[in-house]
Amino acid sequence: EARVLVLHVGRDFSFDDCGRAFTCLPVEEPDAPAEALTCNLDSLLATMMRRLCVGSPPGVWVCSTDMLLAVPSAPGISWDGFQGVRVIAVPGSQAYARSHGVYVADGQGMVSNIIYRGTEAQIQQCAGPDGTVPLVCGVVFFSSDAAEQLLATHVIPPLDACTYLGLDSGAPPIQLSLFFDIVLCMASGVTEEDFVRGMGGGDASARSARSVLWAALRSFPLSMGERRRAGRVGWDPSRSLSPALAHVPLRSLQQPRLVEDGSSVTNCLLEGAVRLAAGSVVQHCHLQGPLEIGPGCLLSGLAAASSAALRSCPLRDVVLQGHHVRLRDLSCRVFTLTGRLDDWQATYLNMPWTEFFHRTGIREGDVWGAETPRRSRCLLSARLFPVLHASEALGLEDVLWLLAPAAAVGGRLQRWRAAWRMSWEELLPCLDRAAELGARRALFFQQGQRKVRRVLLGRRDGSLLPLARSAVHEGYHEAVLGTLDEVASTAADAGIAARALACIADVLGCMARGEGGLRSGPAANKEWASAFGRLESGDIAGGVRELAAERKKWMSRPALLVRAARHYEGAEQILIRQAVMSSCQFVTVGQAELPPLGRWVRVTCPARLDLSGGWSDTPPITYEHGGAVVDVAVLVDGRRPIGVRVRRIGEPELRLASVSGTPRGEVAVELVCRELEHLQDYCQPHAPGALLKAAFICTQIVQLPSQKPLRAQLMESFGGGFEVHTWSKLPHGSGLGTSSILAGAVMASLYRAAGKAASTESLIHAVLHLEQRLTTGGGWQDQVGGLVPGIKIGRSKAQLPLRVEVEEIPVPEGFTQTLNDHLLLVYTGKTRLARNLLQDVVRNWYARLPSAVQNAAALVSNAEECAQALRRGNLPLIGECLNRYWQQKKCMAPGCEPLAVGRLMDALRPYVYGQCLAGAGGGGFLYVLTKAPRQKEALHQILAKTEGLGNFSIHSIEVDTGDLLLLQMIVAHLCTHLKS
Repeated sequence: EARVLVLHVGRDFSFDDCGRAFTCLPVEEPDAPAEALTCNLDSLLATMMRRLCVGSPPGVWVCSTDMLLAVPSAPGISWDGFQGVRVIAVPGSQAYARSHGVYVADGQGMVSNIIYRGTEAQIQQCAGPDGTVPLVCGVVFFSSDAAEQLLATHVIPPLDACTYLGLDSGAPPIQLSLFFDIVLCMASGVTEEDFVRGMGGGDASARSARSVLWAALRSFPLSMGERRRAGRVGWDPSRSLSPALAHVPLRSLQQPRLVEDGSSVTNCLLEGAVRLAAGSVVQHCHLQGPLEIGPGCLLSGLAAASSAALRSCPLRDVVLQGHHVRLRDLSCRVFTLTGRLDDWQATYLNMPWTEFFHRTGIREGDVWGAETPRRSRCLLSARLFPVLHASEALGLEDVLWLLAPAAAVGGRLQRWRAAWRMSWEELLPCLDRAAELGARRALFFQQGQRKVRRVLLGRRDGSLLPLARSAVHEGYHEAVLGTLDEVASTAADAGIAARALACIADVLGCMARGEGGLRSGPAANKEWASAFGRLESGDIAGGVRELAAERKKWMSRPALLVRAARHYEGAEQILIRQAVMSSCQFVTVGQAELPPLGRWVRVTCPARLDLSGGWSDTPPITYEHGGAVVDVAVLVDGRRPIGVRVRRIGEPELRLASVSGTPRGEVAVELVCRELEHLQDYCQPHAPGALLKAAFICTQIVQLPSQKPLRAQLMESFGGGFEVHTWSKLPHGSGLGTSSILAGAVMASLYRAAGKAASTESLIHAVLHLEQRLTTGGGWQDQVGGLVPGIKIGRSKAQLPLRVEVEEIPVPEGFTQTLNDHLLLVYTGKTRLARNLLQDVVRNWYARLPSAVQNAAALVSNAEECAQALRRGNLPLIGECLNRYWQQKKCMAPGCEPLAVGRLMDALRPYVYGQCLAGAGGGGFLYVLTKAPRQKEALHQILAKTEGLGNFSIHSIEVDTGDLLLLQMIVAHLCTHLKS
């Protein structure tokens, strides 16, 4: 039942020291979990696993890595009733087939023969209706039975000589061809006599081996699976080195416009003006301009130090390579130079040997010894490439002079003759592939460090998480961490620094390798307090240095790494707060009449429904991408559910009372603050009265920190203290924006009670400031929804300082009442648990996961579509926007749809145009846009019959179009005045 895939690496490849299998391709996989170079082996493995092997029965696949193979995704091979062995063919031209193998098959795909380098007539007989022929592509599948039968032959002489068992028994080795010694024996048109004799005859042991294979495998049918749209590309250097590469991914290029279409740059650093002509390939090089590389060139393995030598030598149709060579215990670099058009027998540097000798002064005896037979004198055996010199260091110029014979006058010829030189065939066994792969890896992460700077400083949307995973896996995490430290400490603004710290947290999380606990969690360990303090004070560079110093103590095991990652996310939140606090400049507070002692200032507010765009208002998304949210201010069951009243009192103290609704009743919190230390916990969201304490500080009624005691501050400025009562009729975690709307109402009433006045726009930005001081984070949609009446769209641009602009959405006459008739609120009975939701969303955004980036754009786009649907008064279109919005919320915060909520939504789906959980999701209220008007009772009956919903309830909602704050405060003032 096993499914086995064998990829064999094939022969040496003169254009890549690591062979064809590990030749890097000009391909990037943006969706890959880890960022890495793509080798031909990677490409073939993906092609086999995702294309060719799909649907195949158990057995053994064999795939050569000597070719590039492109296969379409559509399945085209039938495995019904399959038996025996199947070869995979790809279509090719008849001209190409003259140098390769072609399958001869009948109409049912049964193979009768394999022709290798056949005549024109033989090849033409194999052509299909489109003129192409089925090429041998190096892929074969053996069924379990056939594979087992083949495996059994490895102990039968002389086939045992193909394995180490036979060699260790003293048998002379035998080399067999997969296709012409194994597969061919199953071709129906081949006789035993022809097969045993073989293509080239061979010695007696080879003929004996083929006899054994004929007896073992002849009974298995050989069929052909042809992929008509597949393609096989050979490795022919005489052709263009860069076929069809007009859109290749470029690595770290300072001036990509200098790289022409049709050229290829893979795993390179090109600094400055490096111009690359069409048809040329540069790989694994670090080059510094100004530099010009002509057409038809391949440059590989060149370091930055080679750039100076290249500037003085024009290149065209040449292959220039740097090699890592190991000579026993000595490691050195050797450079080779060949012509792209060389046939390796009669030419060198694209010219006959005689012309080359004439131009350079080199003699035939310099490159071939007298012992080398005339027939063996070719490029492969020519000792052209300097390796060591007795007294001087060798470099690239010691082969480049071969292109410029005039340089021989300057002593290059004598220096070349004095050096110990090697030929290609002598170099190949000495290539240090481990060093070559190490150099490629180092260059890749050099580019990675530059990519980090380029993405972060350029505020680009590219994800650095795949690079972080690779750096950790390959042991380059310290280099990447150092680069991130540098970016964070030198960034021009807090937004860039915050993202850099988030990336450090990602690297630390990757280092934990899935162990050590959850990424989200507390981040207030005192060991990090000093670094946090520096960041809070605005000393970003000093804070980043202290963070890095502390980080070194937390690297020893996964649990510590995860805790360190949490603290880096805590540091990132400090910088987000500083970025958001830039919105303070849009808060203007004027002077107003100071109300007398004892007079209540009362403010009530509606709840808000977010119809589309939520999450795009959340920092840092809102100022890095830009946001747009459609909100509606609503009454719940005919009343405003959120309110506050404030009055001045004679005692210099702060009396705070809060009442909040819950499914089981109301919870009251009362406390009195007489000292500044009673306000110190204002930044701890779960501390009693934290929101009210933060409001006093943000409205500057109380100064904290201050040398002046609280009582003295209150008496000096206001002649006494304040009493504040707040209430909410909505349950905790309702998703209707309660806390932010309440914060706006509290600040409005405090300003008024303190003899000040603030506009609604100022209050929107003041709440942003308050929530950053409170450390709850959050965006601006809630206060826009609850403080601005009616239906509106709020927007923010991708810039700092963060400014929110609100536009009223005009709707057709009578449409507001239509909405009232069709909108309902369903309490799901589930408390929304969003404790780690925000952290997860911000983490994914900072990682620039493609799904998060695309979803942010979709949220904004959907908000604009929803606004347009409202302007038209189109209920079905609004419903579509709601449904789309819910899918977008689930993409942004996976897991925000509890099972019971899913059942509830399924039950309602036939009766609604659209539905969505309010706020971040996870529980709380569901709002629905019904197809028929006034459906409260009908929906209640439907849900009552649905199992597994728990304690749900349905509530009416109405669009609140009143001028909320000002109206309430004026009414409160008039009522108090009349009573007095």
